[in-house]
Parts: sequence; structure tokens; C-alpha cells
Amino acid sequence: MATMLERIREERIAKLKKLKELGKEPYPARVERTNENKEIVENFEKFENKKVTVVGRVMSWRDIGKIIFANLADENGNIQLYIKKDNVSDELWKELKLFDIGDFVQASGNVVKTKTGEISVEVLEIKIISKAIRPLPEKWQGLKDEDIRFRRRYLDMTMNSEIRERFKRRSEFWQATRDFLNEKGFVEINIPVLEHVTGGADAKPFVTHYDDLGEDFYLRISHELPLKRLLGGGFEKVYDIGTRFRNEGCSDEHLPEHVAMEFYWAYADYKEGMKLTEDMFRYILKRMYGTLKFKVRGFDVDLEGDWEVATYEDLLKKEYNGVDIY
Repeated sequence: MATMLERIREERIAKLKKLKELGKEPYPARVERTNENKEIVENFEKFENKKVTVVGRVMSWRDIGKIIFANLADENGNIQLYIKKDNVSDELWKELKLFDIGDFVQASGNVVKTKTGEISVEVLEIKIISKAIRPLPEKWQGLKDEDIRFRRRYLDMTMNSEIRERFKRRSEFWQATRDFLNEKGFVEINIPVLEHVTGGADAKPFVTHYDDLGEDFYLRISHELPLKRLLGGGFEKVYDIGTRFRNEGCSDEHLPEHVAMEFYWAYADYKEGMKLTEDMFRYILKRMYGTLKFKVRGFDVDLEGDWEVATYEDLLKKEYNGVDIY
């Protein structure tokens, strides 16, 4: 006996077949768009009564007879589609029965406000640009399990825009890091990921086999040694941002595969390295958040002034009742 998901999939495949029979291409190679959803919503006065073409994924679909309301989401925002039977052809109105939540669509029409004040595109033309065969989860149904969310990040991002924004912030973080180091004269060098011998950290590596050479190689556990060799080769300021791999435990705060940055600076001592690190933190945080004052886990953190400096020796004496490690 077919499950609910299997029945939905069969129904959608039947709709897909019907679209093709009507001469519609459910996966066109070309898509048109004049404006993003967020741009229209945030500048309504500029777009009012003007024709636009928007694209995105249908996140809700409400049919109330001769009017259909749909919520269309693109990467940066949502906008309502307002479809009136009188505004479209009879052929298109019938075709709308083949649309589903989760479909990607292209819609053209005039920008208006509905009676409830909702900024909308009053649709004149609409078509499917990617037919969804499987349904989206209903809100968080099926996505409460963190393991499922991590394995299917595309679903997590679709249903929760905050997750998508987190990935954007991560990209902005690494771009800010690059910009800072480049401004300081550092050169980014992409060093090898496959190594004969691992080094630079105490971690168990992942092993892979290189068929052409008939040898085992290791996925890097650190960036350190190749970057130091570059210093030996004449570079003075180098860094690399990339993935490293450690065959260890796995949690939401410690993944065996993770992105890291390491920099090396010839002719500089640790105090200069400390100053560079402070300046880098301030630059990145100021650029991303516009402030250096934060509330973190109940603590007020101000990175504006001088940072406290302490040696391990002093900290151990303080924390372990005067124990002198020397």
C-alpha cells in the first residue's frame, strides 16, 4: 500500500505529464526576472502600478474561488502573488490546478496593494519554471530531528530563512578575513589537501588511496607545514582559508570536516601577531555587525579598548592556588 508521500509524488508526476501534454515546458532553460521580491516590497512607491516579473518558490497557495493568493519566496525575501480569474486567460486559469506548493514559478503583473494592505503582484502571466515532485515539509514537520536537519540542509534552509542567513554571514566573515589580510600584504596560497605525511596538529587523519600512484595519502589535518615551507621559499606573509579534516568525534560544535584559516608572518614576533589578531577581530566584527559591543551568553563584551593580556603561568597560578608550572 502506497504511503502518503508516494501518493503525493504520483499525483505530482501526473501533473508534470499533463503540463507536457499542454505543450508547457516545466523545466525551461531560460528564466526572466526584472526585480527581486525584497526590492519591490521595500520600494513600493517606486513600483506601484508598474509591471514587474518575479521568480521564486511557492511557499503557500490559497484558492478562494475566483482569486488565488500565493506567497512567493526568492533568496532575499517574499512577496504575495494575487491572481484574479478575470485577469488571466481561461486556459491559464485551468492550468493553475497543476501548480503546487514547492514549485518554482515566474510571474508577471502589476505591483499593487490588496484591501488588507499587502504589497502584491497582481498576476497577468505565470508559469512553472521547475516542477516540484516531492512536497515541502509543513513548517517544521519532519525537521525537528537535528540529524535530519544537518543531513538535509537544503530543506532546513527552505523552511527557515535564518539558516540561510547564517550561511551568508559565514561567507561574509571569510570575505572580511580575506580583505583584512590582503590589505596587510598577506598572500593567499591554496595549499595541498592530500599529503604524504600529516603534521601541524595532533589528530587522527582520514586515509585515502591514490590509484594512479598506488599509494595511500592523508587528508590534511592542518594548514601549517606547507605554509611554513612557503616562508622557506621566500614568501613573508602567507595564509590559507580552506577545509581540513580530523577523524575524530562529531558534534554540532566540532565537525570532522571544517573550514579554518592559518597565517604565517616572517620577521614578526608573537607580540606583533597578537596585535594583528586583535586588529583582525575588530575589523571583521565592525564590518559585519557595525559595533564592537556584544552580549554573549549573559556577558557584556566590549572589544573597543585594550585587551587583557595574561601568560599561562599567571593564569595557572591564579586558577590552581598558586601552582608554579616552573
